[in-house]
Amino acid sequence: MIHAIKTILAFDYGLRQIGIAVGNCLTSTTQPLAIIRAKDGIPQWPELEKIVREWQPELIVVGDPLNMDGSDGVLGERARKFARRLHGRLGLTVEMSDERLSSFEAKQSQRDKGHKGHYKDSPIDSYAAELILQTWMRQNGHL
Repeated sequence: MIHAIKTILAFDYGLRQIGIAVGNCLTSTTQPLAIIRAKDGIPQWPELEKIVREWQPELIVVGDPLNMDGSDGVLGERARKFARRLHGRLGLTVEMSDERLSSFEAKQSQRDKGHKGHYKDSPIDSYAAELILQTWMRQNGHL
């Protein structure tokens, strides 16, 4: 486990958009941040790097889209490639975190809060990133 982690950014990787959330290990809090556009899984790097500079995380967590049986998901290799690129471009430690059901849970949570279900107009990727982050924080004793 990495010591002295205060701020973490989490990413819900997708081919058209990538959700981002931030967490603070000292206060055990998380919040959804932004959704950045991607083209065939390649993010708008300047926009992503601006968010990273603003929040200055000690760690980045990327959702690992496993199948329900734990096998590799269709997007698994792409998500891991994205994680390697983040590490290479930013020089930060990047960890993968199981994201099974994060999009489903994010949609359910937003419906419970009154979301009408028009996810194309109001995407939930940053909420999914927050759930990925909460999973990582729970597993590592920060929540």
